[in-house]
Amino acid sequence: MNRLVPFLSRYWAVLLLVVVWHAWVTLGDLNSIVLPAPLPVLADVVTHPALYLTNAAQTMATALAGVAIGVLLGAFVAILAWASRLLAGLLTPLGLIFSSVPIVALIPILARVLGYDISTVVAIVAVSAFFPTFVFTGAGLRDLPRATDDLFKVLGATPWGRLRHLVLPATVPNVMISLRLTVPEGVLAAILAEFLMGRSGLGFMFREAASRFAMERALGTSLVVTLAAVLFFTLAHRAERAVKARWS
Repeated sequence: MNRLVPFLSRYWAVLLLVVVWHAWVTLGDLNSIVLPAPLPVLADVVTHPALYLTNAAQTMATALAGVAIGVLLGAFVAILAWASRLLAGLLTPLGLIFSSVPIVALIPILARVLGYDISTVVAIVAVSAFFPTFVFTGAGLRDLPRATDDLFKVLGATPWGRLRHLVLPATVPNVMISLRLTVPEGVLAAILAEFLMGRSGLGFMFREAASRFAMERALGTSLVVTLAAVLFFTLAHRAERAVKARWS
């Protein structure tokens, strides 16, 4: 009972959604092709664990690889823009252009260039993670502790020394914020790419199930995607808090 109360107080909205879902299907006498009840969806996940786990592992690995590449590229480009006004004038507009193009529009282009395989999915996730990292890292590079940059200049620190000992450490919390934001976005970007052009993974699994009107499988896939995105967000949020506690 002591454990049940905190659980209900934290997840009551999710439980309410499940109850409303079940009542809607039952009272409306909806066909499973239109909307299955929650229990059949959960039963499909439980009775086919290997199918879900295999595709989920591929999607999550692809998402993490894309996020890692996007975060590293975003941080690197932000550092280049900080180091040179000329590069800042060139790179910032390009970043804005890429951020304004919908991911859906980029998928066919990248698929033609890279091929219809996992590399394209990784590239799509990397693009989705690049701009938030570029923005937050750039903000951290400019938002240094008061007077510290002047102090380093007075003491004769080289640009490399300022970057290594002052700028990069001050930027780490902002990079962690971008990581928290891009990790769940990366999962959704991977799902979208797999849905449109993939041959495996949760996105492809959803498309294949929906095309057969196997809505229990389709909604089961959606459930796994949601849980994975929430899990990744929670882990990234805890990592951000740990880093902030150390850097504060």
